[in-house]
Amino acid sequence: MENPLETLIETSRERVVAALNVLTEAPYFYREDNEEIFFFLRRHRQLFSEFFERYFDWRLVLDDKCARVHKEKWHNPAITESQRDLFGFRKRDECLAFMMLLEFFEHQMDENSMTVEDRDSLKFRLGSLLAYLVTRFAELYPELAETRYSEEHVRKNLLRAIMPVLERYRFLRPLPPPKELGRIDEAEIIYEALPAMYHYNAKALSRWLGETAQTAVEPAGDLAQ
Repeated sequence: MENPLETLIETSRERVVAALNVLTEAPYFYREDNEEIFFFLRRHRQLFSEFFERYFDWRLVLDDKCARVHKEKWHNPAITESQRDLFGFRKRDECLAFMMLLEFFEHQMDENSMTVEDRDSLKFRLGSLLAYLVTRFAELYPELAETRYSEEHVRKNLLRAIMPVLERYRFLRPLPPPKELGRIDEAEIIYEALPAMYHYNAKALSRWLGETAQTAVEPAGDLAQ
């Protein structure tokens, strides 16, 4: 029986190869990366979905701005979790800060009357995010607000730890300041939220934040599973 993907390869090999590669070269492939390949992938979504499911047991996830492939299982037990290049945070406070960032993102979306369908992405000042994190930590752990979760501690030990990771995995992108402003303060840096941010359910994670606050605060280390 003729394979529909093989037929597509015969007529559009370069675009098929490009689509397969961009989906496996990084966790997320954005429409703005290459609109031609993105729309080609979306037009033939069913064929690509069937290919990944049949040969890899992966699931293709695709919306108006972003595409990714998702796998449920790792097949090589010799490759340990620490050896895999995966997005994530292992220290408890960094995990909490990421959950709060997702909350902040949703609140900002609501305040600016924005939705996932909007052409422009949400932009925010780093200082606004810092203020939100400090407030949320103080709400969860008021007894530690002036020590472990002071503004200076959150800025130096949490923001500076998670932001490079979020940039690397393309959740956030810092925008260059206008040249006429010259050097600006760290708090004035503008970040753009990229489409991967929409792939996390902040409301569900917010409930986890509340549950976590009921447990004792432990020294920084791996987040208990």
